[in-house]
Amino acid sequence: MSAQAWDLVVAAACALVAVLLAWPVPIWLSRSAWPPRRPALALVLWQVIGMAGGLTMIGALWLVALAFVPSGWIAGIPAMALAAYLLAHLVAAIVSFDRQRRRHLALVELLSVPDPDRARTRVLDDAAPVAYCLPRGVGSVTVLSRGLLDALAPDELAAVTAHERAHIEQRHEVLLVAFKAWRRALPWFPIAARAETEVAALIEMMADDVARRTQPDDVLARAILAVASSGSLGTASAERASTRRDRMHDRFRRLAGA
Repeated sequence: MSAQAWDLVVAAACALVAVLLAWPVPIWLSRSAWPPRRPALALVLWQVIGMAGGLTMIGALWLVALAFVPSGWIAGIPAMALAAYLLAHLVAAIVSFDRQRRRHLALVELLSVPDPDRARTRVLDDAAPVAYCLPRGVGSVTVLSRGLLDALAPDELAAVTAHERAHIEQRHEVLLVAFKAWRRALPWFPIAARAETEVAALIEMMADDVARRTQPDDVLARAILAVASSGSLGTASAERASTRRDRMHDRFRRLAGA
């Protein structure tokens, strides 16, 4: 087999893998019932799908061009252009996230007060039940509203706080930024949107698992219901996680032991 024919064979194999990772495999994963039982494993699979899919697309472009263009450098231009496009969106997403985080932190510091009972926690004077985290390395903070403090029992509040701090400690924002970049790079590609919302739902389940170590499942479930209307604790993103499966329903099923 000639070098050109071999390049085309390998390129076809890469293209086949890219197609599988771009359509049937993500659809299967997003419709599966097992990810709520193993959210960390499912999250790793989504990362593998994203990275392997991008690499196989780039590799296929390079090998096809290499089969017909004698110069390896020139043959690599289409592949390098795709790689640069994807990388540029990742950098843009990171810069945008950091800018928004800094602005949000500045606003929170102006509109909130430190919680005297909880370290690295600030309280907003808002009647709505709200809870979220703002990652900033050692300066990360958990934000709770006055309405949340008034609405929840002490054990429910402890579950919410543990959930939000899990996001900070496990650096979930890094994963979310990567999948937001994928969605921005391919806004016309429905799987990119599905991947982002599935990852968001899995991250909420992983944070739930941290809260479950110190609080009973029914306590956490009550806390999630109490703040569901505000979209806190990932309720809004989890509901949109899949067009075929309701990940919010899956989230409550796992807390109920179903």
